[in-house]
Amino acid sequence: MAATQRRADRDIAPTRPRPGSRYNRPVRLLLQQRPDGREAPRFVQLMLQPDLLGGWALVRETGQIGGRSTVRREQFMDHDSALAALEHARDQQLKRGFQLMFSQGAEAPR
Repeated sequence: MAATQRRADRDIAPTRPRPGSRYNRPVRLLLQQRPDGREAPRFVQLMLQPDLLGGWALVRETGQIGGRSTVRREQFMDHDSALAALEHARDQQLKRGFQLMFSQGAEAPR
């Protein structure tokens, strides 16, 4: 009876991603404008990082290559909302003429 009860508890319990699974890995995207020869190209770096309390942080760094940059951080309670915000920020930058130069982490966002 005890084994049956443990199996039923395991089937009902919510599943969480394991520490090494692809959903717990940070994501990093680097977008850059094409250089036009007059000034250094601008860049946007979007990073999705887990925090110590089980939430997620979307870190946006923007600036000119070789110059000053600005870093902004947004906190999210779950991975899905953080990933949606990352994809929205990426899509906005692609519409502004930035190109995806580098992608690292979990499967590349669609």
